[in-house]
Amino acid sequence: MAKPTAVAKIKLQYFRSKICTPMKHKLVVQGLGFTRLNQIVEREDTSSVRGMVAKVPHLVRVVE
Repeated sequence: MAKPTAVAKIKLQYFRSKICTPMKHKLVVQGLGFTRLNQIVEREDTSSVRGMVAKVPHLVRVVE
């Protein structure tokens, strides 16, 4: 049996409110799994997640 490969992870922080932003930005923040301000979540480091972060760089930051 082959061992499963380790999946790269990325930590994201929701640091600025989505109030008064377009509905698409609100849906991106919700899609990333954020429910409250200053929350940090860990997601797989895929191109789709990176693309979502690129759409709302003023609301979400990558934490090292």
